[in-house]
Amino acid sequence: MKVLARYILVTAAVLAGIAGLSAQELKCEVEINSTQVQNTSKEVFNTLQQAIADYMNTTKWTDAQFSVNEKIECRMYFTIKSYTDNLMQGDLQVQSSRPVYNSSYTTTVMNFKDTKIEFSYQENEPLVYSETTMESNLTAILNFYAFMIIALDFDTFSLKGGEPYYEKAANVVRMAQSAGESGWKAFEDTKNRSAVLSAFTEGNTSGIRDILYNYHRRGLDEMALSVDKGRAMVTQMMETLKKVFDTAPMSVCLSMWKDAKLDELVNIYSKAGQTEKDKVYDLLYAVYPTEQTRLKKIKEEYKDF
Repeated sequence: MKVLARYILVTAAVLAGIAGLSAQELKCEVEINSTQVQNTSKEVFNTLQQAIADYMNTTKWTDAQFSVNEKIECRMYFTIKSYTDNLMQGDLQVQSSRPVYNSSYTTTVMNFKDTKIEFSYQENEPLVYSETTMESNLTAILNFYAFMIIALDFDTFSLKGGEPYYEKAANVVRMAQSAGESGWKAFEDTKNRSAVLSAFTEGNTSGIRDILYNYHRRGLDEMALSVDKGRAMVTQMMETLKKVFDTAPMSVCLSMWKDAKLDELVNIYSKAGQTEKDKVYDLLYAVYPTEQTRLKKIKEEYKDF
């Protein structure tokens, strides 16, 4: 099974200190929307799209051995809003998913919109990977999200399994901060790349990593064997989410969790008893009061999951 193979892969990699074998880890779809940019040849955006796809899919990000069907599926959707003197500015939507054990269902793990994308690029410019130097702000952005995608994915299969990749992402952040590039500064923005990293590594919100493991490995994956047992773990994790909110109500990890999981939670509780539905609704409404319309579906709608 795909999930079981990934679980064995991650566990073995963690036990072995992430050493010994190497292969590409990502199956990344890249799209660039440049419709807002006028009077510019679209070929530069075509070559950029291909360059990013090649970079994400051919770079060896870890020493773990991934088979073709174990690669982490992810997507990067760039919206370029301006392109002047080789400087591109815009947004980037980053998404990743992983399969659920013994099912055809895939669950979203990461869903984040970065609104501080800014980098220089010339047509056919090569993208060079380095862990020790900052080659460009574009490659720094790509490196950061590659390591975050892998870190979150490993966390869903093994408790704190993504630790080496959060460290690699932190190194990218440090180099970018030293270079003074936009979107990296600590405390500049509650939703920039530095804030995203801090949300998963600082003590007051690191409980989100416990949620990643228990929700996916002991919750969703368990549902193949016992829906009630798996759903009970998901409910327990919503209690942990409320604790994260009580500690850091403005943390970006809360909005990331909402964007990745809120609709899925509606489906998870479609077959739950009313008491359980009411409990989860109350927990989530306390964290996401502006999402009342969507949250009400937890109580009212029935869908197969």
